[in-house]
Amino acid sequence: MSVAKFFDEMSYGPAPEADTEARQWLARHKGKFGHFINGTFVESVSGKTFDSFEPATGALLAKIALGGRDDVNAAVAAARKAQGPWAKLPGHARARHLYALARMVQRHARLIAVVEALDNGKPVRETRDIDIPLAARHFYHHAGWAQLQETEFADQVPVGVVGQVIPWNFPFLMLAWKVAPALALGNTVILKPAEFTPLTALLFAELASAAGLPPGVLNIVTGEGETGALIVEHEDIDKIAFTGSTEVGRLIREKTAGSGKSLTLELGGKSPFIVFDDADIDGAVEGVVDAIWFNQGQVCCAGSRLLVQEGVAPLFHERLARRMGTLRVGHPLDKAIDMAAIVAPVQLQRIEGMVAKGLAEGASLHQPKIELPKGGSFYPPTLLTNVQPTSVVASEEIFGPVAVSMTFRTPEEAIQLANHTRYGLAASVWSETIGLALHVAAKLAAGVVWVNATNLFDASSGFGGKRESGFGREGGKEGGYEYLKPKAWVGRKLRAESNVPVLKPVAGEFATPTLDRTAKLFIGGKQARPDGNYSRPVLSPKGKVIGEVGEGNRKDIRNAVAAARGASGWSSATAHNRAQILYYIAENLSARAPEFADRIAAMTGASAANGRTEVDASIARLFSYGAWADKYEGVVHQPPLRGVALAMPEPQGVVGVICPPEAPLLGLVSLVAPLIAVGNRVIAVPSEPHPLAATDFYSVLETSDVPAGVINIVTGSAIELAKTLAAHNDVDALWAFGSPKLSTLVEKLSVGNLKRTFVDYGKAIDWMDRSAAEGQAFLRRAVDVKNIWIPYGE
Repeated sequence: MSVAKFFDEMSYGPAPEADTEARQWLARHKGKFGHFINGTFVESVSGKTFDSFEPATGALLAKIALGGRDDVNAAVAAARKAQGPWAKLPGHARARHLYALARMVQRHARLIAVVEALDNGKPVRETRDIDIPLAARHFYHHAGWAQLQETEFADQVPVGVVGQVIPWNFPFLMLAWKVAPALALGNTVILKPAEFTPLTALLFAELASAAGLPPGVLNIVTGEGETGALIVEHEDIDKIAFTGSTEVGRLIREKTAGSGKSLTLELGGKSPFIVFDDADIDGAVEGVVDAIWFNQGQVCCAGSRLLVQEGVAPLFHERLARRMGTLRVGHPLDKAIDMAAIVAPVQLQRIEGMVAKGLAEGASLHQPKIELPKGGSFYPPTLLTNVQPTSVVASEEIFGPVAVSMTFRTPEEAIQLANHTRYGLAASVWSETIGLALHVAAKLAAGVVWVNATNLFDASSGFGGKRESGFGREGGKEGGYEYLKPKAWVGRKLRAESNVPVLKPVAGEFATPTLDRTAKLFIGGKQARPDGNYSRPVLSPKGKVIGEVGEGNRKDIRNAVAAARGASGWSSATAHNRAQILYYIAENLSARAPEFADRIAAMTGASAANGRTEVDASIARLFSYGAWADKYEGVVHQPPLRGVALAMPEPQGVVGVICPPEAPLLGLVSLVAPLIAVGNRVIAVPSEPHPLAATDFYSVLETSDVPAGVINIVTGSAIELAKTLAAHNDVDALWAFGSPKLSTLVEKLSVGNLKRTFVDYGKAIDWMDRSAAEGQAFLRRAVDVKNIWIPYGE
């Protein structure tokens, strides 16, 4: 065959990557690996193992230790022992360790890339050019945060011992995403890699030990789901960081409820890929290749839902089908292939089953006529068109190389279709009109949005989701806070149980009685009688009835949530407008300060001077959040590409607030003010024993230009109303301060829509202490950060 013929055909031949070094590494371990605990490899206490297979061939790669309770206990003990000394190291010392890990990854990059391709089945071109360099970048980036920790996180301390459970789709990269920030900021780690793909985590442990990482700082416990559950449930672990399925994420949220563990969840997705009629069609087609056929579609943020504007849909699908025919599926170590193996036969069966369901629901199938390798787990690139928005394949994550396509007519319809999902991880918008692209990006319910691009990641930019795609961020400064806690909250004590006054009968007198008044609820900007027409007395510490409030119930919460949903304009109001209204509230509260001070004294038994101190602190706090309203802003990340990533704080939406029993006015203001300052709408349940400060406060709201529905107040039982708020799927977040029982209940019942929760586990906050009860610790919990990536240039 002539050289000219090759140039005419431009056909590909095999370009295999040598696996000699990787096979030698496996051979040195005799094809068997233990856990990495306290700086050494050890067998499972039980002696049990499980098998790790090569997805491309089905061949056995190695036998892996199966972690049990004793193994997890040993790893946690090692991490606990090491955590104090590791955290006490100067930031510069930890930075040098992280730098050494980054350099170690770079020195052994080719070995790690080949082992990853063998163990996971993904193309070595992806592991070599994307996964491993980005992992090294994470260690470099977080070495910087270690160096700067004393100044940039001066008011924070490490969480402690962290349990991390990672998935099989990006085994080494997920390790770097989680391990780098945790270690950089003074925590120690017990990491469980996925059972399908444990090898690069064990290789990393070996290399990290050689690089001088102290024993116990990093521990790797291998195993199956039961091993992960042991880590999640362990009482001496302070934080769980999990990436995986939404179903498992729900279980983890439920299992950790009330434990006091910090929790971040990065879960499933069904990300929209929106193509407008003014898009660069060929560029968008290449974007689809990267969005859904990268890593065989086994990507949580894969652009698996194509939304194409009607006018260009036929052309787009035609070009996409033609491009699909040029994709090559082959062995992972072939550097000239586009797609390789599905991770395991069980995942291949799931993909086949989901496609069959889509066809049964009326979808049209498009698969190129390309040859698949014999043996192993392979599936061709697939496109399903004529898909309905309610179809299973349009709503459920397939986690394979399958794109589903729908059409739209207008930008608003595109936004509605894109947000018609229980997920909210990522999205991609394609348009040559930058104003349109950014308009749509701002309205998408997603943690990450790429404009004219897809699957861009960097250690400087946070990644994470909304809704049932989880909560928390990984990467960037926002990801660093996930491994820290406010220094002012360390050493908090359990809230003392308050003495409940006993109603004391009072004999009637002949003097003219005061006019009876039962304070109503405050819903949608109006005073409203409780649905059940029941009221509860409010007693002074001496047992005297000083007023009555309505007994709110499930229907009252329903009405309040509907009112808050209807006040969505508050989220899009200017920050200046929100600031001005917070100042108005403070101004009007100040005018009635003596009245509120007397009310606090009557309810709590505090002196008049202390009552006035609480009112003055409430006024100051309103001013603080008025000041923050137009200053808590996003940042511009400059990742190592031609473009920027805008990290934009967005309100979470409708937030329930269960106020603490103490500080009846200041507690209410301290929780409601940061939420409304950044654009949330609130349903507040006031202090259960002392609610009259809140029912007086709504008369202040009525005179302060607060739009109807922005702040709603429902009095009653904290526990009963919290149950309704926690289970309500139209409530996006819930803050609850009170008893340990309340915190447990809120976290457990929040699993329905995986709403964000902020609870105190029954530990008291000094509401007068600004360092503990005011500022960015509250503002960070009031928002989600959306990263909008905007590449530029030709």
